[in-house]
Amino acid sequence: MTIYTLEHNVYSPTSEKPRSTMTTIAALIVAAGRGTRAAAAGLPKQYVTLNGLAVLAHTLRPFLEHHLVTSVKVVVHAADRHLYEAAIAALGPQQKLLPVAIGSDPRQASVKQGLDAFGNNPPELILIHDAARPFISLEMITNSLDALKTSAAAILASRLSDTLKRCTPTKLISETIPRNDLWRAETPQAFRFRDIFDAHRKAFEAGQKDFTDDAGLAEWAGIPVTVVDSGGGNTKITTSEDLIIASARMASRSATDKMNYSSEHKLPDVRTGQGFDVHKFKTGKAVWICGIEIKHTHGVDAHSDGDVGLHALTDALLGAISDGDIGLHFKNTDPRWKNAPSDLFLADARRRVEAAGAKILNVDVTILCEAPKISPHRDAMRSRLAEILAIDIGRVSVKAGTTETLGFTGRKEGLAATATATVIFPAH
Repeated sequence: MTIYTLEHNVYSPTSEKPRSTMTTIAALIVAAGRGTRAAAAGLPKQYVTLNGLAVLAHTLRPFLEHHLVTSVKVVVHAADRHLYEAAIAALGPQQKLLPVAIGSDPRQASVKQGLDAFGNNPPELILIHDAARPFISLEMITNSLDALKTSAAAILASRLSDTLKRCTPTKLISETIPRNDLWRAETPQAFRFRDIFDAHRKAFEAGQKDFTDDAGLAEWAGIPVTVVDSGGGNTKITTSEDLIIASARMASRSATDKMNYSSEHKLPDVRTGQGFDVHKFKTGKAVWICGIEIKHTHGVDAHSDGDVGLHALTDALLGAISDGDIGLHFKNTDPRWKNAPSDLFLADARRRVEAAGAKILNVDVTILCEAPKISPHRDAMRSRLAEILAIDIGRVSVKAGTTETLGFTGRKEGLAATATATVIFPAH
């Protein structure tokens, strides 16, 4: 199996603008689906209005703005041409936007029709993305393209954090599936155009029509695919509940976009909070740290699950907006929080930050313990924090330290955590 690599410096992720010799990179946005669970009146979800713009328009923006993406093509259903035209009209004239391709169900057929529509002038690289993922960021696009420097194909994905159960037809649990190596596939999925074009053609000719994403089809065709951690937040809108959550997130993002100098040159209000938490060890077999369960010789003595990382970070966020501390909102005498997962507390702190009109800029957590080892779990912890807080993983830091055998942590009697969080309010 051949693994291809890009020629050195064909493109530079740090370039201000495309070079004349830059690799041609197209984004193919798949918007031909007819799913209506996220909206009333039978409107396909990609055309539902979200904070003044169609979901599709929000999805297109990062690709149209990214300096490495040279063209963007959208695959639409034939019956939705008028909805598409209305959606893109709000974006104004866009030189990168190519004529639409007409697609159909299932998704695999739409992607093939989109690839075919490039005709005799295809790009060298292609990013295939679902229209119902409007929270794609410039950073995620860059990271996907970076992966193609050393990999034949790449997809954005996020680690699974929930425990998975396999059940019988009668809903009895038959197996618990280890989640350590499991990832939730997302888009965009990045390929060399010729590779994925040929793979789709071969699948069509072989009658293989049940692939739900292009990575699966690529695997079938023998193309090795690399996973790129999205860091969470790259949500797909499927249901009406998803749309409500997306609307709140988009409103928060819109408020942040407006945080610049006003005509009176007022600066945005940036605030920092800090938090600290400690728990002693007790008899047990695992500890929770930053949302990840780690096998250990002990557990921790706590009312909830005793996650020192999440507790410290919750306090840091509450401190940044002057909203008390974790004990004020979640009393350790309240039976509702007995053995509760601490991600509930951190999610509530995030909600309070957003309700105050602020946005989380970055968070930094330091775990203090002699054991267990934190480094093997650092990436999973960062990913989980980014998921809970709905921020890019690049804004999340998790570090570990010891007290050089001094104090209670040095004697392995417990563990502690410190955290800082920075939030930004709009200028007034």
